Amino acid sequence: MNKQSNTYTIIYIIVLVIIVGAALAFTSISLKDRQQANADADKMRQILASVRIEVPDAQVTETYSKYITGSMVVNASGNVDTSAPKAFDISIAAQVKEPADKRLLPVYECKLDDGSLKYILPMYGAGLWGPIWGYVSVDSDGSTVYGAYFAHQGETPGLGAEIEKPHFCQQFYGKRLMLDGKFAPIAVVKKGMPTPDGQDYVDGISGGTITSKGVGSMIDNSLAPYADFLKSLANN
Repeated sequence: MNKQSNTYTIIYIIVLVIIVGAALAFTSISLKDRQQANADADKMRQILASVRIEVPDAQVTETYSKYITGSMVVNASGNVDTSAPKAFDISIAAQVKEPADKRLLPVYECKLDDGSLKYILPMYGAGLWGPIWGYVSVDSDGSTVYGAYFAHQGETPGLGAEIEKPHFCQQFYGKRLMLDGKFAPIAVVKKGMPTPDGQDYVDGISGGTITSKGVGSMIDNSLAPYADFLKSLANN
């Protein structure tokens, strides 16, 4: 075949595309299990961070198994949904788009070294440039926040991206999610500005107003459906 012809060029390109595509597909399939394992480990690390446990990457799975003693999925009535998928497998990004009374609500149980129980609830929302997410842990009273973890996909460094830093997350320690038996989301407000109705609040990120508002909205939207579950903890 004439290597200078258009036909040869087209065939060459087609063969090359097939070979490269097959190689990429094979690589993707071969690494799928490892990629999933890495994603699971990162999720475990984030859950542990919400109960103030920081561990090296090599010890995440072992530490998670030690402290996360159980998990469940509850509904908006606070009852355990035994027909739901495993809590770890539920996509919070998908659930927050559903009506509150239709959501599957994962809960992780954590037992710390001092024997105290914490309950970890996932969150998902929108920042300025992309999704934000996190986990909040509450004491067995169903209200007091023990720890919090926040992350983002593409917020501005030095501004909205500060939500992932300890100085922001630690503001949530000791704040309340329930007031007089009713859910009261922790507000994220401009520094020095109190919130109405006496609800607890934290200072927003200076220069990151939209991201700060996104965190506040995420807390409200993600955690409000847990109100009956939180009440049941307090009652028990």
